[in-house]
Amino acid sequence: MPPHTGSDAGQGLWQACVEQLAQDLPEQQFNTWIRPLAAVVTDDFSKVTLFVANRFKMDWIRAQYAGRIAALLEQLYGQPVTLELALAQREATVRTYVPPLAAVAPSAAPEAPLAAEEPASAGGGFKSRLNHALTFETLVEGTANRMARAAAMHVAGTPGHLYNPLFIYGGVGLGKTHLVHAVGNKLLADRPEAKVLYIHAEQFVSDVVKAYQRKTFDEFKERYHSLDLLLIDDVQFFANKDRTQEEFFNAFEALLAKKSHIVMTSDTYPKGLADIHERLVSRFDSGLTVAIEPPELEMRVAILINKARAEAAEMPEEVAFFVAKNVRSNVRELEGALRKILAYSRFNQKDISIQLAREALRDLLSIQNRQISVENIQKTVADYYKIKVADMYSKKRPASIARPRQIAMYLAKELTQKSLPEIGELFGGRDHTTVLHAVRKIAGERQQLTELNQQLHVLEQTLKG
Repeated sequence: MPPHTGSDAGQGLWQACVEQLAQDLPEQQFNTWIRPLAAVVTDDFSKVTLFVANRFKMDWIRAQYAGRIAALLEQLYGQPVTLELALAQREATVRTYVPPLAAVAPSAAPEAPLAAEEPASAGGGFKSRLNHALTFETLVEGTANRMARAAAMHVAGTPGHLYNPLFIYGGVGLGKTHLVHAVGNKLLADRPEAKVLYIHAEQFVSDVVKAYQRKTFDEFKERYHSLDLLLIDDVQFFANKDRTQEEFFNAFEALLAKKSHIVMTSDTYPKGLADIHERLVSRFDSGLTVAIEPPELEMRVAILINKARAEAAEMPEEVAFFVAKNVRSNVRELEGALRKILAYSRFNQKDISIQLAREALRDLLSIQNRQISVENIQKTVADYYKIKVADMYSKKRPASIARPRQIAMYLAKELTQKSLPEIGELFGGRDHTTVLHAVRKIAGERQQLTELNQQLHVLEQTLKG
């Protein structure tokens, strides 16, 4: 019989390893190969045995993941750990730790369960592919997503009327997928017989290819043209796929004609989409287009506290503020930071504090501090707007220079820990009130000007690597 796990700390070691793998690996890989593993850890932590369902999986995990898992266990424990793989025996009774899905599943865009595993909606056994945990109730509201959330709730309450199609855009990990799932879940709660389908754009592409290969376009059209609500993620993936764009255009027209609703997401606004036919772009832009911004500080704090509670952990407010100030870009990164802190706390059996958070996130913080500096922001913005870096410090005031300078000041305030006087000093000794004016001006215009918002998204993604 395999050895028992000697203590909760043994379970904590494997849990910490799993939570890191959940963050590092693509979700489908993680769910297929890592999540089903059961682990047994010896009392002295010298050996971890992973039990695998069959020999094929054992060979694949040994070839693809064993080295990474062993290195990660050694990094977490601080000493070499022997890793063994064994076939799981149904009759064997072993004390194992299997991580709960809620603790390790990446938060954004959870892959829909296989159709056979998903309970059918009432509409004739139709499979919606919805994640039922992603609802309006579990979405933290803030200035960054308020307009998009209000529009989505309106669509869920009265589909087929206003805001059709609803086009939601924003950067990675800001909650677009959560929002579209929430629309579907709300509609099905009100109308269980409705035909609702959530898919990623790549799945639609795949369905078009299969229909083309198998000559089953009648079945394809029956499936897509009969929907009451189509929710489709990341339509930028339609770029350069002419047949897919043609079929989506046909489905789009058919659904609008029968007053069905379409909700789409993208990483950019409709007219910013590249290599997509103009007639399709004009359809995307014909309803309501709303942006989701990176969450503001208070919203990031609320997200951290709420998600910690969902994991049965209490995060003190001062720790949440510390993390929120250092992890600014999106909800996915926030949740990744939270997972690291919770794993570090459980493994070391210490309460969550700012010092513990600093230790748990030391790699993330050192990378951030090394990559994003005011000087780096000035160079990136100058390159983007085709001006000289020296213009950032100069007293010149033509609009072609003053505008990029204000944008650089805004990004310096958003992406670094520098104070207003420190930023002013780095922009040629300017007063802190000048910096404050620039920050407020660009922040205000970002809400109003789609083109500026898109430029800022590009600059932020460039700076964050």
